[in-house]
Amino acid sequence: MLRYDIVLFAGEQEHFVEKLRELGLVDITTTGWEPSEGDRELLLDIEAHNRTMEFLAGFKSSAEFQADALVFASGREAFEACAAARNERARLQQEVARLEKLAQEIAPWGRFSSDDMARLAERGVTLRYFMAQEAAYNKLVEEAGDAITIVEVARTSAAVYFVAITTDATPVVVDGQEVRLPRTDSIAIAEQIAQLQAEDKALDAMLSRAAASLSLIAERCAELKEQLQGLKVGATAQREADGELVIMEGWAESDTAERVDALLEEYPNLVYMKRDATIDDDAPVKLKNNKFARLFELIGSMYSLPKYGTLDLTPIFGPFYMLFFAICLCDAGYGLMILAVGLALLFKGGESMRQAAWLSIVCASATVAFGTYANSFFGLTISDFLPVHKDALLNFQEDFFSISLALGVFQILVGMAINIWMKAKLFGFTTTFGLLGWFIILLSGSLAAGLPMFGLEIPGFTTSSPVFYGALGLGAVLMLLLNNVKRNPLINLGAGLWDTYNNITGLLSDVLSYIRLFAIGLSGGVLAQVFNSLAMGLSGLSEGIAGSAWYVVALQIVAASIILLIGHGINLFMSAISSFVHPMRLTFVEFYKNAGFEMGQRSFDPVRKMKE
Repeated sequence: MLRYDIVLFAGEQEHFVEKLRELGLVDITTTGWEPSEGDRELLLDIEAHNRTMEFLAGFKSSAEFQADALVFASGREAFEACAAARNERARLQQEVARLEKLAQEIAPWGRFSSDDMARLAERGVTLRYFMAQEAAYNKLVEEAGDAITIVEVARTSAAVYFVAITTDATPVVVDGQEVRLPRTDSIAIAEQIAQLQAEDKALDAMLSRAAASLSLIAERCAELKEQLQGLKVGATAQREADGELVIMEGWAESDTAERVDALLEEYPNLVYMKRDATIDDDAPVKLKNNKFARLFELIGSMYSLPKYGTLDLTPIFGPFYMLFFAICLCDAGYGLMILAVGLALLFKGGESMRQAAWLSIVCASATVAFGTYANSFFGLTISDFLPVHKDALLNFQEDFFSISLALGVFQILVGMAINIWMKAKLFGFTTTFGLLGWFIILLSGSLAAGLPMFGLEIPGFTTSSPVFYGALGLGAVLMLLLNNVKRNPLINLGAGLWDTYNNITGLLSDVLSYIRLFAIGLSGGVLAQVFNSLAMGLSGLSEGIAGSAWYVVALQIVAASIILLIGHGINLFMSAISSFVHPMRLTFVEFYKNAGFEMGQRSFDPVRKMKE
């Protein structure tokens, strides 16, 4: 990455930024930008356009879209028309919901005329409407005198709806709720609802026109984003000479520097300085990985980009993440389900879902392979159904606890090796002695004491060999006496002893964190077996089908299928989430910490023409 410091007249700034936008190769630093009130309105406008485009994209694929709809004259007109139609639709739907609730409340009263009730009231006949429990209604009927006529209108399991008719001011005392009827009955309200729904349906024509103008709205949104881009550059540029000059900081990639230099050389009344970016610069980061590693940039971006000048760990943690995902899910059948989801996203999800789809496919394929090796297919033992010897497959429950710890030690060693290499590259080899000592001790202990636990051994390098003790001694000298070659050895000894305590507890905690691989994989497998047992036991299929009628067997199969679908669906959902989250946690906490990962500030985002 190259840094450019550019000086030009303030009046040329807008034109110069437009030239950079056409070139599309220079990232202008806008760190520290604070939006003004007008900028916030622009941000809200951009967000509204994005939401509108998302809505119209869905509407365009719906049955309500009218393919022969005319296109608006401009993106602004299409956006405003769509916003007005959506607001009107929201108002209509809200009114329909209110009327439907009202219709439900007055439905028990049937049809009535407010005009008839008004004429009765003029003649001294008073109608009062009540709803009460059956006991309260029966009590009122028994106690009502000649001055009150009780007429039952409707009855439900919860209440009785009735009318109390009087010809004078006779009080009606009832343990219930008096109801005030609206001026129209449920039939009239239904007609109003139908009218509002027709108005709502008519809005589909306007929304179809907006959907047909989606490209114009996208162009309008791109213009707003370019406008915001120019505002950010202008607000953060340093002004000198009483505002007559502006100084901008820009970044470009080395392989495109010739084109950037050509623009700067040709532009009149402009001065610039160019130099290579250093690790101390707040340089933007652009990752450059192969197709496989690029898939896992989606995972790494959830935490942070690496600091410029350090190592991009994506190609290194990618295979680990894929393996850890497979271990946590640990079932070939579940892996096939995730694989099917990934393929569906790849072919139906559009370009925006392509990276996620391929990531799902890669992790699912690893799960199918590991689940087969772990002898599990939807909780069933593969070797019971296929001609595969059980000893050739992994006994996950008995063997994987120690393997998960070994994987943790291996990834931590890889992280420490990366940390040592980066420190040596940036600050010199002598600055790595303390960390190198710890690496030698941990690696020696793993090879001499850990490998024999798996039936492996390095000849001449065991826990009792002189070479092993020599390695431990070398590591101890480096970490206790040479952890800082510029300090007094006695100070180094004190600091080394303190670091020893911290590193022992820290490394122990880091290694034990990898037990989660075993625990999550085991819990998912056990739950799958439990659901299989429940399905067979509750349906009665575990007792066999000999002598049972065909319809009984069919019902048993249906019952078992329902239990299996629900049980395995829940287990797959929970296991998939755990398989996604926990390998990420091991990557971002244990691996990144031991690899000395440093976070970057921002990604490389050149000033360019916006395209939707």
